[in-house]
Amino acid sequence: MTVEQAYQYLFITALVVIGILIGVVLVRSIIGPRITDRILCINIIGTLVICSTAILSQMLREDYLVDIALIYAMLSFLTVLILATVYIRSKRDEAQAGEEGPGREEGSVQSAVSTKAGAPVSGEARRAGSVKTVPGEDREPDDGKAGPEDTVRDDSRLKTKEQVHG
Repeated sequence: MTVEQAYQYLFITALVVIGILIGVVLVRSIIGPRITDRILCINIIGTLVICSTAILSQMLREDYLVDIALIYAMLSFLTVLILATVYIRSKRDEAQAGEEGPGREEGSVQSAVSTKAGAPVSGEARRAGSVKTVPGEDREPDDGKAGPEDTVRDDSRLKTKEQVHG
């Protein structure tokens, strides 16, 4: 066996492995439960195609295939960038539409404060009485600013003991 034949076997084996990986990633992109999985699979498939083009360039001794691989790398990068931008924009629009739900008026304390756990709370919202911090509710805020350990709970619809019993 010569060195040239060993390289041919190596190139063919690498192309077969890359082909199998492309098939596995393609199946994962179809099955993937989230859109981020699909975007990541598109990026991986693009990288594997670039690798196979570079291997073919060496195997066939055709230098123009390296140029094609570089152009494909730029197109693959732009594709993933555009898909990620569209995905982030659609998620941001969904989040903004969810915040302006029924019962929330523009400019009110509730519309300015997110009621998701872990969201920061301003001192004004805490003093308004509709938002309380869950850990250590009985403690007084030292400077009116929420710390990273504070989580938010919306108590505007809850009744106090005096309202229930008295």
